[in-house]
Amino acid sequence: MEQLPYGFGVRTALAPEAAEAAVRAALADEGFGVLTEIDVAATFQAKLGVQRSPYKILGACNPPLAHRALGLDEQLGLLLPCNVVVYDEGGATMVAAMDPSLMPQLSPRPGLAEIAAEAAERLRRALGRLEAAG
Repeated sequence: MEQLPYGFGVRTALAPEAAEAAVRAALADEGFGVLTEIDVAATFQAKLGVQRSPYKILGACNPPLAHRALGLDEQLGLLLPCNVVVYDEGGATMVAAMDPSLMPQLSPRPGLAEIAAEAAERLRRALGRLEAAG
């Protein structure tokens, strides 16, 4: 697992489409659903006439954790859902997630650090499955 400035990720030999399918399944195993999906490459092509390699942003949400977090601080909705990106790095596919552990740095509410740590642990396990798959 690679630590990134505001997240963590794994590189895999899977093609972007296969990596996306695998991360969706792994997220579901950890209680996350994908609420939003942005196909950045398709959007850039349609809106800007610019071609780029595949890049998707998946908005992953674990409803029980989100419910607990919003119960502590309504403004945390600005940081939800947890974004997971899947993109081609030219020979490898990067799958990375926003690190929920950053949330307590923005909101000092008691109890938030525990919720964020659980979300981060679940996301790390999900991405770890891709790392193990190659």
